[in-house]
Amino acid sequence: MQRLIRETSAIVEVELIKLIRDPTELLSRAIQPLLWLVVFGQVLAQVRGIHTGQVNYLAFITPGILAQSILFSSIFYGIAIIWERDLGVVHKLLVSPAWRASLVFGKAIAAGFRGLIQTIVIYLIALVMHVSIRLDPLAILAVAGSVMLGAGIFATFSLVIACIVKTRERFMGIGQVLTMPMFFASNAIYPLDIMPHWLRLVARINPLTYLIDALRGLVITNGTSVYGFRVDFSVLIGIFAGLLFIAVKLYPSLAE
Repeated sequence: MQRLIRETSAIVEVELIKLIRDPTELLSRAIQPLLWLVVFGQVLAQVRGIHTGQVNYLAFITPGILAQSILFSSIFYGIAIIWERDLGVVHKLLVSPAWRASLVFGKAIAAGFRGLIQTIVIYLIALVMHVSIRLDPLAILAVAGSVMLGAGIFATFSLVIACIVKTRERFMGIGQVLTMPMFFASNAIYPLDIMPHWLRLVARINPLTYLIDALRGLVITNGTSVYGFRVDFSVLIGIFAGLLFIAVKLYPSLAE
């Protein structure tokens, strides 16, 4: 366990150093949630056909936009892995004595820290727009844990795709195909109960749905989790464990 923690920490440290040296990606991605909340959210808030219970529409979509930011920033994490393969970094890591699990788990945790920065941006935007959000320490800690888990899931999924396609062009195409359907086939911008039956079934097998459901009960005042936190986190942890196992098995294939 000590070895796993030590090796994972080293990978996380390297990824955070790269982020500190070039934060432009995070700054550019902060623009997207700003547009969704300020423009899209306020426009659809005028649509009376979308019933969001005890919370107004802007508060309802805030956790959804947070999850969207995590998805969009993490799902393209695999491009960096392909770059590392092309530069020979992956080959050096694979010949090192480090466990493959440490290499993959470190990448997932680093993606989680990127997600935390996105979370701070969303919270600041929400406060400026007078969205009623929970600021008690326990709720914030739970949100941080949810964000890191969600970012880890999508980053690991991205790594699995990168191990399979192995080229940036193919990865970009697959990434574009996956992100928007995952976003719209979830409860990010509308409740599940207004979806057609077939789309509701798709949403129930979408991990983004469970991340949003957990965040909706934690981020906003009077927000509720439809499935319950136990179900949400059980599903998310199970998916993460499965993807982590697959990624560890596939990671060496990047060197081929």
